[in-house]
Amino acid sequence: MIKDTSKQDSVVKSRTLSWKKAVGVIAICGTLAITAQVISVADNTGRSFERDALQFATVSRGDFVRDILASGRIVAANAPQVYSPEAGFVDLLVKAGDTVDAGDVIARVVSPALTNELKQQQAELARLQDGLAREQLEVRRETLTLNRSLELAKVTLDAAERENRRAQLSIKKNLISQIDLEEAVDDLARAKLNYRHAQQEVALGKDTLAFELAAASNLVERQQLVVDELQRKVNALEINAPVSGLVGNLMVQTKAAVVAQQALMTLVDLSAYEAQLQVPESYANELGLGMQVVLKVGASELYGKLSAISPEVSNREVTARVRFEHSDIDGIRQNQRLSARILLDQKENVVKVRRGSFMNAGGSVVYRIQGEVATRMDIRTGASSVNEVEILDGLSPGDQIIVSNYEQFENAPLVQLR
Repeated sequence: MIKDTSKQDSVVKSRTLSWKKAVGVIAICGTLAITAQVISVADNTGRSFERDALQFATVSRGDFVRDILASGRIVAANAPQVYSPEAGFVDLLVKAGDTVDAGDVIARVVSPALTNELKQQQAELARLQDGLAREQLEVRRETLTLNRSLELAKVTLDAAERENRRAQLSIKKNLISQIDLEEAVDDLARAKLNYRHAQQEVALGKDTLAFELAAASNLVERQQLVVDELQRKVNALEINAPVSGLVGNLMVQTKAAVVAQQALMTLVDLSAYEAQLQVPESYANELGLGMQVVLKVGASELYGKLSAISPEVSNREVTARVRFEHSDIDGIRQNQRLSARILLDQKENVVKVRRGSFMNAGGSVVYRIQGEVATRMDIRTGASSVNEVEILDGLSPGDQIIVSNYEQFENAPLVQLR
């Protein structure tokens, strides 16, 4: 008979944990908790990145300048071409790169046809001038004849009046017959008629002579104009430099045959420069004359305004000209390359952030930083410039976002930052 189980029990001594072992257990538990938290975040984000490999920017509020970038080069504001005035053979008196002053003879065109025509017209002018001189002598002769006939008619009239007075006195004293008196009266009437006709003939003759003289004079004047025009053309065969500067490209060789209005060379006026920009065609409709432009030439920063915009597109670009605000600019050269910022618009008191590669995703998504985690969120952007982007909705001033490329995040909702 078994009374109890006391025979089966054995006494076991209890062992208390030391305080060092207790601290170790607690540390292990804390590490496991932190590891579990990190693992939990990593599970939610799916991605973990070093901070040094990313770029960050802080959203701010202030003035926003909308601009675009363009490249271009320095060009001469005045680079005229020189043309041949007539057909002939050209003698070039300068070479490419020579310095010339305004008015210097830079080329000469030999035109035998024009020179021969000038000589022919000069000979015709001399013939007409001789004809005019002859006509002037004839006018003097005819005028003398007309005056003599008028004076003879006047003498005849005076004699007839004198005979008429004598006949009137004689008839009163019965010294002549009635027939002699009537004859004297008829002679007087005839003399008056002849004198009146002589006056009219002299007036008509002088008008005729004046007309013929004027006609001859007009022929001479007309021919003189022809000669003057040909002389001007011959003088223009010596081509003068229209501006002071450098000889650019030579478009013909010396002694070459040229036609009228054929380009001979280009001159470059070094006293005034402009900038020629190539602007992407997507901004063509936003460009306007007078817009401010900031140009970077080497280490210098210059300012100007749009002065001309090409109406056509070439190679998906629009050509624009910029006139410098100051003419006394040193250190720039023809065809020197430059970059430019064209200021399209300016806004005040807007929310903005520095532009970055995140805009490659369309500018509708950003990763906002909250502690060690960056959260993916939707935003709405407005105007963009070279350096900044306008934020319309989704972010507030003071928010910090990642502005580097988002492709590596693979659309993860959360990104762990280390």
